[in-house]
Amino acid sequence: MNRDEKSAIVAELHESFNRAKFAVVTDYCGLTVSEIQQIRIELRKCNSEIRVAKNTLLKRAVTETDNASLSDDFTGTTAVVMAYGDPVASAKALAKFAEDYKKFQIRSAAFEGERLNMDQFVALSKLPSKEVLLGQLLSVLNNVPTGLVRVLSGVPRSFLYGLQAIKDKKEQADN
Repeated sequence: MNRDEKSAIVAELHESFNRAKFAVVTDYCGLTVSEIQQIRIELRKCNSEIRVAKNTLLKRAVTETDNASLSDDFTGTTAVVMAYGDPVASAKALAKFAEDYKKFQIRSAAFEGERLNMDQFVALSKLPSKEVLLGQLLSVLNNVPTGLVRVLSGVPRSFLYGLQAIKDKKEQADN
């Protein structure tokens, strides 16, 4: 690989690191090509990609980006996952793949420039999807006015029940 090809790869990776909201450094040693292809397909569904490159090129590409804290983990066989959309979907796919294939290991992760430890990564992967969270928020927002209407309508309803009881009592007294 000549110098121009390397600089093109570094520029492409740098642009990908800049666009990525969520980046994960993984070790793929021992996986077959078909297994790597399987994770590529899953990640593509979540607007993410997995890239394999030389560690020296990755270190150059990640400098001066939000994900620069990941550069210390570029050792050995390294694959970098970059999520451009929903980070939860990508984290779920990676966690499931790491669970299914023990040789696939997650070294580190960064979310919007903040480095995540493994507990935070696992917590992120267990979050509900964006659509489910929006549905839960809508449900909460819908319940507030409904509850207010029930409370406010309770006073006139109780007053009417009281009037009905007085009417029934007077009718019994007349009979």
